[in-house]
Amino acid sequence: MGERRGGATALPGAAMLRRSVWLCLYLCCCPGRALRIHEYLYFQVLSPGDIRYIFTATPAKDFGGVFVTLLVLSPENTRYDQIHLVPADPPEACGELSNGVFIQDQIALVERGGCSFLSKTRVIQEHGGRAVIIADNAYDNDSFYIEMIQDSTRRTADIPALFLLGRDGYMIRRSLEQHGLPWAVISIPVNVTSIPTYEMMQPPWTFW
Repeated sequence: MGERRGGATALPGAAMLRRSVWLCLYLCCCPGRALRIHEYLYFQVLSPGDIRYIFTATPAKDFGGVFVTLLVLSPENTRYDQIHLVPADPPEACGELSNGVFIQDQIALVERGGCSFLSKTRVIQEHGGRAVIIADNAYDNDSFYIEMIQDSTRRTADIPALFLLGRDGYMIRRSLEQHGLPWAVISIPVNVTSIPTYEMMQPPWTFW
């Protein structure tokens, strides 16, 4: 299904701290480079306010486009100060979407399962999405990142595909449901080195 279970990594306490320090050093030394395989990408929810946190995601290993760490004047690689994060309907996004019109030119939030990661990415791309964030379907997962890899079809996708922890995806969707909102507003990617430590709003249910 386009995933590698052996590539899942747990990031408790000290490991998370080492990752954050490494990322800060990397961004300072390489401010204009695109994010690559096995690196981490941050995005911030701006609305609804009750989940106004900075979330961590991981890019697909061998398919899809890339984001950049800072604003680069390129039509292929950019960042979005404000863009909608739209939960796909149906959530697994393995075929036609009932809310595809809202995903056009926005970013889709979909759920793992039912088809390969690449298939989901292609569905969102075909609906005009700018990128896809695929949340784990294990809602209690707050530390294991799955390595998203190509399936056996040799198809391609051009938009960025990111993996999100199941707990994070669940909390975002739950907040939208509670507020009766069709989408969240996010900023992506976020350069965490530009944010003072005391302002780093991270989800209280996960470790950094």
